[in-house]
Amino acid sequence: MIDHMGVSASDFAASRRFYDAALGAIGATVVMEVTPAMTGGAYHGLGYGKHGKPDFWLSNGGPKGSGIHIAFVAENRAEVDAFYTAAMAAGGRDNGAPGLRAHYHPDYYGAFVYDPDGINVEAVCHKPVAD
Repeated sequence: MIDHMGVSASDFAASRRFYDAALGAIGATVVMEVTPAMTGGAYHGLGYGKHGKPDFWLSNGGPKGSGIHIAFVAENRAEVDAFYTAAMAAGGRDNGAPGLRAHYHPDYYGAFVYDPDGINVEAVCHKPVAD
């Protein structure tokens, strides 16, 4: 139902390193960039996505963080694990290691980290373990 969403970063370079690593682990990359030169210096945005469509935008513009939660789809549990490892290595802070969250539903497998601005970022797989 969500077409796209975005967050503003207080340290654009640090947040780019974080999202490049964390989202790269689930197969998303920068598919579009809006540079300051294109906007008269007012805005710098990176659109992350798969298959050429930017679904998540990172922009300059200062700290926002508190109260925001973003959950990214992972195709399998290994991607959730890779997301967590990459996010932590790129400066994320732990907010829940990879694992089942049966209180949501029996196959809910997720990992939670805080990004450099304190945004609660998750990767989740809803699929049961393959037989």
